[in-house]
Amino acid sequence: MAVYTDLSATQIADFIADYDIGALTSFHGIAEGVENSNFLIQTTQANFILTLYEKRVERDDLPFFIGLMQHLAQCGMSCPQPVATRAGQMLGELEGRPAAIVTFLPGLSVRRPSVHHCAELGRGLAQLHLAGADFTMRRPNALSVAGWKPLAQATHAQADSVAPGLATTIADELQFLEQSWPQDLPEGVIHADLFPDNAFFLNDRLSGIIDFYFACTDALAYDMAICLNAWCFEADGAFNITKGRAMLAAYQDVRPFSAAEQAALPVLARGAALRFLLTRLLDWLNVPPGALVRPKDPLEYLRKLRFHRAVETVRDYGLVA
Repeated sequence: MAVYTDLSATQIADFIADYDIGALTSFHGIAEGVENSNFLIQTTQANFILTLYEKRVERDDLPFFIGLMQHLAQCGMSCPQPVATRAGQMLGELEGRPAAIVTFLPGLSVRRPSVHHCAELGRGLAQLHLAGADFTMRRPNALSVAGWKPLAQATHAQADSVAPGLATTIADELQFLEQSWPQDLPEGVIHADLFPDNAFFLNDRLSGIIDFYFACTDALAYDMAICLNAWCFEADGAFNITKGRAMLAAYQDVRPFSAAEQAALPVLARGAALRFLLTRLLDWLNVPPGALVRPKDPLEYLRKLRFHRAVETVRDYGLVA
């Protein structure tokens, strides 16, 4: 989440007048994240999230995201629900951008996940994958291998200003992944961006998952690779194998990995690290002037990539075959 487009109280009040959610009482922008403009709005009825879709979110993809959230909720998953206007529309337009209102989920994200939080997340991720198994809409992953080369090209000229030799490291890694990317793994709906700030907890139990705007159809094990990167490294850059073991074991209690998925995990983790290195690098180099946004450090994912390059077996992640 982030804010790239400023809104006034009058603009928001006029927009929500088409909804049966009460009158606006207050609002504030949400600074976390890097993709869309998000506002917590409080009305006389309840709290909601107003999102303006920007940057990498394509207008044609919005029905997929909205349909997925509705489907997951019908399957018992706790996630935001799109709110329809009185005319039954899920999408509107504000400041020239597609916009939607979704329900507000109670709970808090954790900045420093514990082993217990990682286990809760692993279990919830497996439940999400099973719940999405009969979702009929498909959306290719625009930020998988084919999408990394344009990002590498867009950042190549300035990459070494962020870290010496970074451009070469990216080029070498991209070449390896293009040649080695696993094929024919079990596929389905993946979240593709399940960082700690996109998971809520109440009383140390996973209470909800938010921000489905990178969700797509891809290898299910790739979603786990993203989560290992996002949840199981410590602030000093070290991989916490106890957290990895807890996350993987809890996932497999719900949905066991195939042998092919287990074997592919190190390469998938390298790909996940490169994906977030590239998108963070692009954002780091191109923050819009005056934007209420906190760009995230791309070098965090360079350090993670170096760890994955040294992995010899899936046991290095805590996976017990």
